[in-house]
Amino acid sequence: MDIIDFRFRPNTPETINGIQNSKMFKGLCESIDFSKMKPQTLDEVVADLDRFNVRKAVITGRDCETTYGAKSNNDSVIEFVSKYPEKFIGFVGLDPHKGMKAIEELKVSVNDLGLRGGAVDPYLAQIYANDAKYYPIYSKCCELDVPIVFTTGPATLVPNAIIDHVAPRYIDVVARDFPELKLIISHGGYPWVNEAIIVAERNRNVYIDLSEYEFSPMSEAYIQAANTMIPDKILYASAHPFVDFKQALKTYESLDFKPEVRQKIMHDNAAKLLGLQSQYSAPVNGSEVQSLVGDIVRQVMMELKK
Repeated sequence: MDIIDFRFRPNTPETINGIQNSKMFKGLCESIDFSKMKPQTLDEVVADLDRFNVRKAVITGRDCETTYGAKSNNDSVIEFVSKYPEKFIGFVGLDPHKGMKAIEELKVSVNDLGLRGGAVDPYLAQIYANDAKYYPIYSKCCELDVPIVFTTGPATLVPNAIIDHVAPRYIDVVARDFPELKLIISHGGYPWVNEAIIVAERNRNVYIDLSEYEFSPMSEAYIQAANTMIPDKILYASAHPFVDFKQALKTYESLDFKPEVRQKIMHDNAAKLLGLQSQYSAPVNGSEVQSLVGDIVRQVMMELKK
């Protein structure tokens, strides 16, 4: 089965060092065993992805410079995409407090640098997802016809973060105000499991990835919803290297998805959202095309003889 990973970051030495020295995730990182995050070259990362049939991987940038003084990692996203454009799909991280500077960065990233969407972190921005500061970003995403990823989740041990800022109910407001905008709730909107499910169910433009919370308390509702209410709305995402993508693949093998739903989650939903269906269409049969052309020619000749 071909796979699209909707939350991935190459475990290069620079990436792992950046995580370890992050200002906002310092507390969280103290509980992580970084010896398991074995650094690899980018070539090695791509070779591993190929071995496990991961055809595309979405890399989201992050910019929380205004609130945490941390330099954005957008340059590394651009570098990864430029080196392996067939493998990586980049989403530019956006700081809503930067105003028009963020809008210009989004525009240049999409139009000139080959990125395919935007990414925001409301709990790191310390404002709600439906705050007015975000609305110019959403409007520009609509204009550029690109999706946006919301990083949600508990923000464990992140200083000054307020969990309510990422509650799915506020993303629901954004979905109402921007029905043309494709929105992805990353990390499942956890711990608001049922709320995230309903927000995705009631809005055609909202999707969910479950990265990191597939086995957390109440997570069985995600599986039930995927098999019943929202089979077209769940996206596979590993959160590599926080969760090794190979382990994430094993996790999804063990989850009780219906076979046709598993195909959608692991590939088809993301392919549709990203407009990649044509890349995976069946090869054209030359004899079939020749026969079709012959039929058309014969029909035209018959019309001319009338």
